[in-house]
Amino acid sequence: MSWSEADIPDQSGRVAVVTGGNGGLGLETVRQLGRKGAHVIMAARNLAKANKAAAEIRPDVSDAALDVRSLDLSSVASIDEFATGLTAKYKSIDLLFNNAGVMATPQQETADGFELQFGTNHLGHFYLTYLLLPVLLQARAARIVVTTSTARFSAGKYDLDNLHLRDGYKPWEAYGISKRANLHFALELNKRLAAAGAGTTAYAADPGFSKTDLQATSSRASGGFSQRISHIGVERIGQSAARGALPQLRAGTDPAARGGSLYRPSWIAWGDPVVGRIGQRLRKAEDLAGLWRVSEEDLGTTFDVAAMVAQSR
Repeated sequence: MSWSEADIPDQSGRVAVVTGGNGGLGLETVRQLGRKGAHVIMAARNLAKANKAAAEIRPDVSDAALDVRSLDLSSVASIDEFATGLTAKYKSIDLLFNNAGVMATPQQETADGFELQFGTNHLGHFYLTYLLLPVLLQARAARIVVTTSTARFSAGKYDLDNLHLRDGYKPWEAYGISKRANLHFALELNKRLAAAGAGTTAYAADPGFSKTDLQATSSRASGGFSQRISHIGVERIGQSAARGALPQLRAGTDPAARGGSLYRPSWIAWGDPVVGRIGQRLRKAEDLAGLWRVSEEDLGTTFDVAAMVAQSR
């Protein structure tokens, strides 16, 4: 059965946070949620670009309330500041779209010493979710959607001791590791929420082969051959950003969606959003729990979902 933006239920009265909301999949997610009446926090590193994007879509979503805020997922300090400001204003949040990311960058570190792609795409969202979970638990049936990618299959050997690729760095392998971590985080988070009896659920979403600025930015930043080929390929055969955003929109809004699911295009790279199969190799319990442990160690925190759920009652 096909599913489109027309199937998104009314979102009036709901508060949504979209990371990377100033472009690509994030902007389309903001647009569609706004059209359906949600109050949307557009979180972005580039505030000038975000404000410009917000101004462009406001006439299209005249009834929507947009709250543009600065968030750099490669900086723990920025995430702390963002979450503090958000939780001071909003006592409950209904939807969190962990959408932002960087792709196939040259070897770099975040402000906190993490490999840039793993640090931004996974650890940044892991930490943000940790900080926002208390207010998500205050909403009725809140949802957390984490954007993954087919690049998760290019992550190579699963080595929990080398997720930052300190030696032998390869841009696409690092990207794959971060995208596999996104999937694993969503699955493990949902498992822990369910075990604690929470009404909040978590999902993974894969946009397929979508035309966004991610490939162009990667190509400009690295100048690498594979990044240029990826950019050209997406421009020629990729689906639109609006279509690419549908898997995460369905995960976040479809009343029939079940926590712990992966939504992806029906034809893997493009097509209508459907529930995708997750092979056993990508859902091993020890790998999911191991990633959670490593993430806590990297960030120096304890993300105790059960304790947070108990405290919310």
